[in-house]
Amino acid sequence: MIPQITEFAAIDFETANQHRTSVCSVGIVIVKGLEIVDTFYSLIKPLPDFYSYFTTEIHGLTSKDTKYAPSFPAVWHKIAPKLTNLPLIAHNKTFDEGCLKSVFSEYKMNYENPQFYCTCKTSKKLFKDLPNHQLQTVAQYCGHRLDHHHNALEDAMACASIAIHIIKNLPLITPK
Repeated sequence: MIPQITEFAAIDFETANQHRTSVCSVGIVIVKGLEIVDTFYSLIKPLPDFYSYFTTEIHGLTSKDTKYAPSFPAVWHKIAPKLTNLPLIAHNKTFDEGCLKSVFSEYKMNYENPQFYCTCKTSKKLFKDLPNHQLQTVAQYCGHRLDHHHNALEDAMACASIAIHIIKNLPLITPK
């Protein structure tokens, strides 16, 4: 469950292929005082550097888009200062945290194991009447219109909106 926090960073990755290390874009939304105060988006040169048909069909990115994109360490160098002391929230924590851990390991970077929460898991416990708990369904239920699903920044924005809705409207939620 998402605890009663007022500051966090929503994060979303897209990958180029089946490897969790192949992050090809990242979106970050910084929330302070339950208000969105900053956003960040970047394409990333994936590792391994190839795109599967399946992933391209999902997000529309190809090797042409990331041919000259920075590596993950260069992008993370820009992101890290924004995330200082903030817990992370993703709509599918298993995927996004898995990508983060995998790419840190691949580049032999020190992973600091931030607190990580999941809006999907929380929505399953709180919004049991929804037909599914996909990002676009939960976002719509929480009053957020998701126009460009699978754009990392748009998905991070939807995740942040869901988390804000949950925290503001369900004040009796306590962390597990």
